[in-house]
Amino acid sequence: MPAVESHAVDDILFITFSRPAKLNALTVADLAEITALVTQPAAQTRALVFTGAGSRSFSSGLHVDTFTDLGPASAGHVIGQVRDCLAAVRTTPLPTAAMINGYCLGAAFELALACDLRVATEDAQFGLPEVKVGIPSVADAALLPAHVGLGRAKEIILTGDLYPAADLDRWGLLNRVVPRAHLEAETQRLLSRITRHTRTVLASQKRLFEVWQNTPLSEGIRISTEEFAQVFEAPETLQQVHSYRSSMRRTGPAAGGARRDRSD
Repeated sequence: MPAVESHAVDDILFITFSRPAKLNALTVADLAEITALVTQPAAQTRALVFTGAGSRSFSSGLHVDTFTDLGPASAGHVIGQVRDCLAAVRTTPLPTAAMINGYCLGAAFELALACDLRVATEDAQFGLPEVKVGIPSVADAALLPAHVGLGRAKEIILTGDLYPAADLDRWGLLNRVVPRAHLEAETQRLLSRITRHTRTVLASQKRLFEVWQNTPLSEGIRISTEEFAQVFEAPETLQQVHSYRSSMRRTGPAAGGARRDRSD
């Protein structure tokens, strides 16, 4: 049975890995449940947050028992499930955040990399221990060099060791590092600054992130200009343009919270 739970807080859907006795280790069935929740959200959902049950772990990644009897064909099937789940998280039109408490390892670390935002507790620890199991880090581990640089990424992947939140914050991976008591409030506060924008522009911008990561610069710019024109097919785009223009007349260019607001 999948051990993944979900609940909504206003317009945010929280997806919780719920196997705390085993550090919220994931199974293939859990991956399918996560994929379904990400790809079939309720109409009112404006953002997705991933977190772990209990106080010890976001998730320790795929349970090691998943790998004990695999051959090439079955291994391909399992890693295909991981790939598809992470792709669903990475490419959803909704803003996503990993709300990280405790251990964040393996496939769960890759899921955090696939998210738009990462908010972690001060005692969180990160790692890609696959090499210690005898298997390579794959799928969205490929995103790690873009966040921390190739040298740091090679160190994290090739050692398989744990790294504290302070290190990954200093290397540029984390958006916020907060005391445990402030984790949910800070995650919601950060997302509120994103979900106030139109669905059209957020979906468009997220498509462009994927384009920019996967195409040469000139092609990314070409697609960007086409994307810009297409957002005007949605009535809410012009509505927002006029609304922003009106607010600028009243209060200046910082209207609508354009001023950066960060507490750390």
